[in-house]
Amino acid sequence: MILKLRYARDSVFRIMIALMTILVVLPLFIIILYVLINGGSAIRPDFFLRDLGSPIRAMTGQPSGLIHSILGTIIIDLCALFIAVPFGLSAGILMSEYPDNPLAPPAKLLTSTLNGMPAVLMGLLAYALIVKNSGGFSAIAGSMALAFVMIPIIARAAESSLRITPWSLRENGLALGLPRWIVITQIVIPAARPGLITGILIAFARGAGEAAPLLLTSFGNNYLSFNMSKPMDTLPQRLYSLAISPYKQWHVMGWGGAILLLFFVIIVFYVGRKMTAGMEARAEQKIH
Repeated sequence: MILKLRYARDSVFRIMIALMTILVVLPLFIIILYVLINGGSAIRPDFFLRDLGSPIRAMTGQPSGLIHSILGTIIIDLCALFIAVPFGLSAGILMSEYPDNPLAPPAKLLTSTLNGMPAVLMGLLAYALIVKNSGGFSAIAGSMALAFVMIPIIARAAESSLRITPWSLRENGLALGLPRWIVITQIVIPAARPGLITGILIAFARGAGEAAPLLLTSFGNNYLSFNMSKPMDTLPQRLYSLAISPYKQWHVMGWGGAILLLFFVIIVFYVGRKMTAGMEARAEQKIH
């Protein structure tokens, strides 16, 4: 009787877990399906080969695309990542490896505060520091705004990854007479590499989906441009602009841009998972 009761409880919990999983995953599939249905017709060669151009193209039915937004997203996001990674890792190392340093408590407070702040405030900060002082909107200002969004995420991920690294690794290095900075850079950081890469990719994906900071900094551009000192377009802010436009053709292109942005984030996380799994597998082979 007791065994049957246990089996019954196990079955109930299995069903509950399955239902909860479906409730979590189902909205995601609905969103993906809805985006694909509305934007599938926009995915054609012109979409990847032409820029948006003037509204006259939409009014006259001329072909246009979002190549300027795609390339602008890649350029601005990568520049933001290159800016954010050194600062974020440095802050994470400070908070994890030097908790007694006077700068560690303020760093923890600032990263926690920045993590909870709306991204538009990062855009306002970049606007006040760069746009107003440089005399205009630019891709550089957009990269700095996204870097402000990424830094606290990377810092917190680095702190967590370094904290769970076994303390025996540090003790072994210090026992050999190695300086503290060599122990951190040559032993601790390589051991925490999978977690660090995951945190960096999460920050990159978060920045890739932000539109509000870019509306105040890079501003947007209907034409293809590689000048970092001038306005440059990105997919998130272009989606917002297309959504509020009066042209049906641009609405469809907005859904197409949403498909690209969605798959861009999925690919980033997939590559990150593969890289992390490969690093963990190589680490286990070295141990054995």
